[in-house]
Amino acid sequence: MIDITPDPVFIRILGFPVYWYGIAYAVGLAAVYLVLIREARFRGLDETLIGTGMIVVAVAALIGGRLYHVIDQWQLYKDNPITAILPIARQPNGTYTFAGFTGLGVPGGILTGTVAGVLYARRLGQDVWRWSDVVAPGLFVMQAIGRWGNFFNQELYGPPTTLPWGIKIDCAHRIADYACGPAFPETTHFHPLFLYESLSGILGAIVLIWLARRWSSRLVAGDLLLIFFVWYGLTRFTLEGLRHGNWTFFGIPTAQIVTLAFVLAGLIGLWYRHGPGRPAETAADLLPERGTAPSPEDDEEAFWADDEDADADEEAPDEGELDDDVDPAKRNESPDRSSS
Repeated sequence: MIDITPDPVFIRILGFPVYWYGIAYAVGLAAVYLVLIREARFRGLDETLIGTGMIVVAVAALIGGRLYHVIDQWQLYKDNPITAILPIARQPNGTYTFAGFTGLGVPGGILTGTVAGVLYARRLGQDVWRWSDVVAPGLFVMQAIGRWGNFFNQELYGPPTTLPWGIKIDCAHRIADYACGPAFPETTHFHPLFLYESLSGILGAIVLIWLARRWSSRLVAGDLLLIFFVWYGLTRFTLEGLRHGNWTFFGIPTAQIVTLAFVLAGLIGLWYRHGPGRPAETAADLLPERGTAPSPEDDEEAFWADDEDADADEEAPDEGELDDDVDPAKRNESPDRSSS
C-alpha cells in the first residue's frame, strides 16, 4: 500500500505557490516537444513550425480542458463562480487568495486542441494528416506525464482497494461518497486511476512509434491519430466507470459518452480509409528516402562552407582588377615567338 499523501505545492516564491500539477504539465510539454521534433524529422516535415504550433494547440487545449473540468466539477465552483475563471480560492473569512488552476478535463482539451491544430496546419498549407501522425505519440506522452499532477492533488482515484498499489487519500480530498467515517476510515486505500491512465499513455506512445517504424507500409497518413482516439477512448471509457461524483448525462458519465464518440470516430475513420481500393498512397510512400535527407550536422557544415566560399570570393580580385595592375605600356607587347 502507498501511504504517501503529498503536498500539492512544490515551493512558494514570495508567497505565491508553485504547484506540482503545473510542473507536471510543464515537464510533459517539454517531453512532447522532443517527441514532435523527432517525429517531424522522421517524416521530413518542417520542424521549425512546431514551436508556434505547440503554443497555439496548448492554449486551445487549456481553454477546452478547463471548460470541461468546470462543467464536470461544477459543484466545486457553483458557490463562487469567479474561482472557475481566475486562479483564486475563497477563504473562510470571505477573502480571496491566489490558488492557481488545478483542474483540466482531458477530453475537452483533446477536442479544442485538435480543432486548433487542424486550423493552424491548414493556414500554413501543411498536410494535416501527416502532421497528425507526428502529434499522436506526443498526446500519449503528455497524458503519461501530466497525469502525475493528479497524484499530488490527491484526485482522480477510484473505489477502495486492498491491492498493493492502492493509494491513501486525505479526508480533506475525498469526495462525498468516500468521506472519512466508519465505512471508509482514514486508512482506506483507493485505486490510482491516474496511474492506470499514465501507464496506458506510456504503452500507447511506444506502440505508435513502433507502428510508424515497422508498419508504415500498411498505414495511411493520419492512422496514428485515429488509433490514438480508439486507444484513449477505450482507456478512459473503462476508467470512468470506476469514478464517483463525475458529470453525468441522464445517469451516464459524460466522459464515457465523449470518449465513446472518440472510439467510434477512430474506428469509422480507419475502416473508411482502408476500404476497397484504398489507400492509393501509404504512409511509407510519404517518408523521405533514408540517407538522402541532410542531418542537422550536415546542414551546419553546409552553412559554414557557404560562409567560407563567400569570404574567398570577396578576397579574390576579379579579372578587371588584375588588368588594372598591369603596366599599360606592356599590355600591347606581344609574346616572344622566336624558336630556339
